[in-house]
Amino acid sequence: MDNRDFSKKIVAWYQENRRSLPWRDISDPYRIWLSEVILQQTRVQQGLPYYERFVRAYPTVGLLAKAPEQEVLRLWQGLGYYSRARNLHRCARFIDQELNGVFPPDFAGLRKLPGVGDYTAAAIASFAYGEKVAVLDGNVFRILSRIFGIETAINSTAGKKEFATLADKLVPQKFPDQHNQAMMEFGATWCTPRNPKCENCIFQNSCFAFRNELVDKLPVKTKLKKRKSRYFYYLVFRHRGKLLMGQRMQRDIWQGLYDFPLIEKTKAAKTPSILKELNGLTAHAQRAKQIRTTKAYKHILTHQTIFSTFIVIDVDGRAPLHDGYQFYDLNRVNALPKPVLISKFLDEEYLS
Repeated sequence: MDNRDFSKKIVAWYQENRRSLPWRDISDPYRIWLSEVILQQTRVQQGLPYYERFVRAYPTVGLLAKAPEQEVLRLWQGLGYYSRARNLHRCARFIDQELNGVFPPDFAGLRKLPGVGDYTAAAIASFAYGEKVAVLDGNVFRILSRIFGIETAINSTAGKKEFATLADKLVPQKFPDQHNQAMMEFGATWCTPRNPKCENCIFQNSCFAFRNELVDKLPVKTKLKKRKSRYFYYLVFRHRGKLLMGQRMQRDIWQGLYDFPLIEKTKAAKTPSILKELNGLTAHAQRAKQIRTTKAYKHILTHQTIFSTFIVIDVDGRAPLHDGYQFYDLNRVNALPKPVLISKFLDEEYLS
């Protein structure tokens, strides 16, 4: 298929079928950047309310830069992949402090921003500045693989290079932003991972995957490593209506968020054995008003599954403290940035 014909065809489809979204048909690099960061590994339906909240709270990159990190993380809560929120904040500060609040005007400059990769830089360069550069995300990988019959794994080095080369060739000189938007929209709503609309597809006659009954086989992706199981046992100390919490500072999941004192095991354990893990805790627990163990919560992340149990302990006196932990009243607990797992527990277990 001729590259120009391909682009004209998919852009024409886009003009008739595109969704109305607040980050489209704008040239503000800040809002385009914000939408792209939020929508990474997030569906539009889920990401849209977050985008609107961020725009209301921080209508400019300067206001985002000046916001406290905890406030940014709290606003991000529920989206997961919290490193995205920290990178978002770090990049905003860099733009505000080092670039006088002005985004670089091209792909090369945007790529140098902290936390900004090829995909995000290409999206901003194309949508905000009209630069002829391909935006390559999972939707585009899928379209190119199926229509052009590329069987190289999309998560391999060779595959990324092959797809990038083809994607760049397809981008037209005029209105590259429309082409890129069309590619992403077509993959998100038509050439979907499951149940694509092949019977009414504009590329049906020229699609390699459709003609060869390989739609469900393409694109190819090498298997990821096996998901790891982790067993979390949270000690929820309550004293006079307050909860003992601390900020996660180690380089691990949920860095910078707040949770309860934690004991992690390599396999499931029982409450008595967990209580013995802390020095002096058993004796202290014997003087507690109540010890209650919740059901196990299952929380699935990309490469790991968390099985979490909460051991709720009401104490009369001073609970065993650890560095970085302190008691917070429930209003403050609600305001702290927390993993979704902790919020779910608090919502389901009334702890006043």
